[in-house]
Amino acid sequence: MLSILYYIFTLLQVTFWFIVSIIVLALTYPFDKSRRWVHECSRCICALLYGVPPFIRRTIDGVENIDPKKAYVMVMNHNSGFDIFAAYKIPLNFRWVSKREVFRVPFMGPLLTIHGDIPIERGNAAKAMAKVLRLGKLWISRGATVAIFPEGTRSKTGEINRFKAGAFNLAKEAGVEILPVVMTGTNEFFRKGWLVNWRNRVAIRVLKPVSTEEVAAKEVADLSTEVRERMVLALDELRKEVATEKK
Repeated sequence: MLSILYYIFTLLQVTFWFIVSIIVLALTYPFDKSRRWVHECSRCICALLYGVPPFIRRTIDGVENIDPKKAYVMVMNHNSGFDIFAAYKIPLNFRWVSKREVFRVPFMGPLLTIHGDIPIERGNAAKAMAKVLRLGKLWISRGATVAIFPEGTRSKTGEINRFKAGAFNLAKEAGVEILPVVMTGTNEFFRKGWLVNWRNRVAIRVLKPVSTEEVAAKEVADLSTEVRERMVLALDELRKEVATEKK
């Protein structure tokens, strides 16, 4: 019963913030080219999703590694559809790169469009890469970070899979730092039968960014491998810490 009430609450608040986002976009479009205020509406949605249930926790550390004045290419591991909602805890204005199918989901799809997120067709790698580079550089030039799941799809095992090149090509072409982020717990938001796990714990860790000098100097394949290795170690450490806290 509580899960049903939570779903109803979620539908109502998403509808409300969808309308607010449209109004905010219309009012701020002439001067807010990075859509920061629209992004704040999305942050409100996610804050309520995690904030209303009293025992669900969403924590973040490593925010000292973020310079709020900079735009990054932010790369994250991908375990669940809830990774997107959890990531709004990160204090940056960012645009998502996401598969086209997500933009067809009722409510969520229109919100992503209003937010300015970047839809790609996964079946055409060359076309997807060109779009990521073109729109990614546009948003970065406007002061927004671009958020990418470099694995390209959700991990079925929870481990970080091999990275694709898109995020690293974008960082090199845009001349910005790469900001690695790991998270755990998003795949445990639901229990069996789509019941909400009311004691879900999501933990996010922001790692130190890869400098523009290092991004420029290294080959894409080397960058991809090194960033993935850092994220694998950080995720393993984060999971151990969360497991210790649960005992």
